Amino acid sequence: MCVGIPVLLVAIDGIAGHALDGERPALVDLSLLPEARPGDWVLNFLGTAHALLPEDEAQKIRAALAGLAALMQGQDPGDAFADLENRLPRLPPHLQAAQDAGRSTG
Repeated sequence: MCVGIPVLLVAIDGIAGHALDGERPALVDLSLLPEARPGDWVLNFLGTAHALLPEDEAQKIRAALAGLAALMQGQDPGDAFADLENRLPRLPPHLQAAQDAGRSTG
C-alpha cells in the first residue's frame, strides 16, 4: 500500500521540486503537476507529486498521519482525528443515490 504524504514545495528546478516534509527535505518529481509553484502543497507518492492540495487539507492529512504514528507507538493520538469524531458515517455518492431511490440491491 502506498500512502501519499503532503509536502510543501520550496523551490522548483525543471521537473524537480524541492520540498519540505515537516523539517526534512524531499525531492519530488513534478512531471504530473507542471502547474505547481513554490509555496504549493502537493501530495507526494513515492517521490512523485500527484495532486495539488489546499493547505488546510494538507494539514489535516499530516495531523492524521502523525496521530496514526502515535497510535502505532502506543501513544495518545491527541486531536489528530477531531474532524471525524462527531461525524456520522456517509455512504459514497453512488450508494447514497441508490439508497435514496429505494434500491437495496445492485
